[in-house]
Amino acid sequence: MIAVLSSNIWWWYYTLHFDMYNCKDYMMFNFPFDYDNCKSISELVKLGKRLSENMIENAETKMQSYATTGDRLQLIFRPSLSKPIIDEIDKVLGAHYGFTQEELDFIINYDIKYRMGKELEGED
Repeated sequence: MIAVLSSNIWWWYYTLHFDMYNCKDYMMFNFPFDYDNCKSISELVKLGKRLSENMIENAETKMQSYATTGDRLQLIFRPSLSKPIIDEIDKVLGAHYGFTQEELDFIINYDIKYRMGKELEGED
């Protein structure tokens, strides 16, 4: 499920159906993905592990000081650096859902400007 909920397909679904402020369990449970009938689970598991490892490798550690709780070490994830793996996940899910290449390209690039951040500023 790490792979599925890290996909652009999930993001597209979430932005179309919810407020983009809260992400509650019912939102994830309502995502139309049938785990038991997916023929690509082993591939998604491998990609989910690869994504998790890559996210940790690319994470930044930062010490934050708080008046009430003191110093706290934070791990800051930068998912934009893992986009190639996320796109691989989307290709597997696109095949699962029967998307055409055009539909998959739309979803992968949907809202990319906001997900990728400043790295894409100025690009068309």
